Amino acid sequence: MSLARNTLVQSVLTLGSRLLGFARDIALNAKFGQGPLMDVWATALTFPNLFRRLFAEGAFAQAFVPIYAKVSEEHGQEEAQRVAGQVMSFLMALVVAFCIAMQVAMAWIMPVLLSVYRGDPEIMRLATLVTQLTMPYLAFMTLATLLQGVLNTAGRFALAAAAPMLLNVFTLGPLLLVQDPERALLLSCIAVTLAGLFQAGLLWWGVRQTGARLAFGLPALTPMVRRVVALAIPGAIAGGAMQINTLVSQVLTGTDQGAKSVLYNADRLYQLPLGLVGVAVGLALVPRLARAFVDKNEAAGQKTMDEGVTLSMALTLPAAAALFIMPFFIIDATVTRGSFTSEDARRTAEVLRLFAIGVPAFVLAKVFTPPFFAREDTKRPMRFAFVTVGITTTLGASLFFWMQANGFDGVQGLAIATSLGAWVNVALLAGALAKEGSYRVSGAAWGKLWRIMLATAVMSAAVAACALSYEFLAQVLWRKELALVVVAFGGFSVYAVAALAFRAVRVSELRAALRREAGPRLPETMDG
Repeated sequence: MSLARNTLVQSVLTLGSRLLGFARDIALNAKFGQGPLMDVWATALTFPNLFRRLFAEGAFAQAFVPIYAKVSEEHGQEEAQRVAGQVMSFLMALVVAFCIAMQVAMAWIMPVLLSVYRGDPEIMRLATLVTQLTMPYLAFMTLATLLQGVLNTAGRFALAAAAPMLLNVFTLGPLLLVQDPERALLLSCIAVTLAGLFQAGLLWWGVRQTGARLAFGLPALTPMVRRVVALAIPGAIAGGAMQINTLVSQVLTGTDQGAKSVLYNADRLYQLPLGLVGVAVGLALVPRLARAFVDKNEAAGQKTMDEGVTLSMALTLPAAAALFIMPFFIIDATVTRGSFTSEDARRTAEVLRLFAIGVPAFVLAKVFTPPFFAREDTKRPMRFAFVTVGITTTLGASLFFWMQANGFDGVQGLAIATSLGAWVNVALLAGALAKEGSYRVSGAAWGKLWRIMLATAVMSAAVAACALSYEFLAQVLWRKELALVVVAFGGFSVYAVAALAFRAVRVSELRAALRREAGPRLPETMDG
């Protein structure tokens, strides 16, 4: 399957999941507003998600997939399954022990994460309890990540992309059906862990459908497990730079009531293109680059990377432009209702605008990291991550306190630092690849990128005019939600026409990109 087709499959299914997640966030904000309960929810969900992204979702997947693919290619499916079972058993034992330790320590951790509520024992008790309830989600998602790696290596992307919908469906239910806010919060957090269990179960079934048979055993640090862990540890640091910054941001925003809610809502919106494009392209790149590396096919590697860069930017730049130009339009039209006011929307919008500057960099990092992992090189991305984290945390903390002291919203300082750090990370990754001759954006790809930027500029002008006419459009179209839908489809249409007019994309290229191509050589039982 082609890179574009793989990305499209994942992006369409991920879009469905994100839309459900957005519906859940609307229900959350309507029920809790930007008050203590929303701050508690943001902490309860952010904490296990932080470690999921840091240890499992990014680094582990990118470390495990090349090894699993290579073993499958060289030694057959049975040996690959044995290796996967060893890794699964060791990793799950490690993560389960970590989850239990965090649950025990949560009573001491929570006063640091939510220091603004130290004087409210009821909020602290509730925050501790619900975060303990959501921690097992980390263990289930770690298992799901391994199973996703097996499916992706087999060329099966759809089920793994669809599984996250369960989290949004499970958590949305209590918010809609339970009237008491505190009880709804408690049940939603229980639903988070149940959703993780069902996701892992669904992916386990999917793996068995490919013909693979994985089994748990006694955890042991075998040579192959050591190899995966050795790659995943520095990879966790490299892929988790943004998550480390997220932890620092959580501590800082814990000193300001409502700040966690602002950060949560802004994060959910700017992560949308990252989830739809960056993660999808990154996961689709790893198997193809690993294959090109095994075959020593430099031309295939260059072509794959060029496709990844241009495709990701064609999908990301217009989204980033819209988030920068009309953040209040987007938030007020969708989230403002119930306990969430237009003033809450304005505060969140200004933070979202600053995050939007870094959105292309967040996505490009997902494209430039796989070449390192495909060659089992995780040390250099780790070093780059140290630099990025140092810049982001130091600048973020400095701006947070300086802006608070001068009457500004400190969360804006965190957004500025996060976006700047993301661009530094991309510069380091791209510079290293270019210096060693592994990859440099080709002239043809640069030409396409310039045309994509021109098309984005045309769309931006149209969207800016609509943003200035927000109140008028909301009146003419009867509802602000309908106004946003019309502007979104109009902006997309303008961008599509401009992209075709500037030859940023061609109809023939779209047809070729979406045409199924020969997949990797896999064992017969996995060809399905």
